[in-house]
Amino acid sequence: MKRIAIYGATSAIAQALAREYAKEGAAFFLVARHAERLEAVAADLRIRGAAAITTAVADLAQTRSHASLVAQAHAGEPIDVVVVAHGTLPEQAAAVADATLVAQALHDNFVAHAALLTHVANALEAQGRGTLAVIGSVAGDRGRRANYVYGSAKAGLGVFTQGLRHRLASRGVGVVLVKPGLVDSPMTAGFAKGPLWASPAQVARDMRRGIERGDAVVYTPWFWRWIMLAIRAMPDALFKRMSI
Repeated sequence: MKRIAIYGATSAIAQALAREYAKEGAAFFLVARHAERLEAVAADLRIRGAAAITTAVADLAQTRSHASLVAQAHAGEPIDVVVVAHGTLPEQAAAVADATLVAQALHDNFVAHAALLTHVANALEAQGRGTLAVIGSVAGDRGRRANYVYGSAKAGLGVFTQGLRHRLASRGVGVVLVKPGLVDSPMTAGFAKGPLWASPAQVARDMRRGIERGDAVVYTPWFWRWIMLAIRAMPDALFKRMSI
């Protein structure tokens, strides 16, 4: 029986991934900040076959809660997979006009992640096994006028995760960075959708395969790897003329 810990368990991608594991009778430790939504997720997973579920209500932006949450998750049998899926999507236009929003976005999407990941990495290293899966974003691959505040946080998260992977490689712990493109979820409800958008279920399936294969980085859907390769390679003179 697999044991899965998910921080940010009410996010659409995290829920879809948890359903994949619940079908196999996994046990879960779930953390989210809204008690009612968290209990709804837990009830859904029980119906789908989860063997056991423990929940904890916490705002993961509050870093002082991290140590106790990770200790609680690792108090019993070893954890097989830890998923870090919390975060926010700041409004770029508002952040441009208000530096406090920039600071908050960087805290929520990088600083709080780095603090939590430090505790999780130490716990996985101590048990000598397991996989840490972190949800990043293709937005971190190159700064763009449309979302460079969010992208900066995800870029920092990518480097931090890369460093964890290097540190833990000899310790029996895998680290997977998942980079979704455009995902149709409650967080993006106000955006116009198009052919490049993916469902949370599709992202979760790709994420699951990446975890099982021990991939370092998972672009999802697959075509975002090549889209972002082209964007990263684009000369700056040309890039500055594009409205992306």
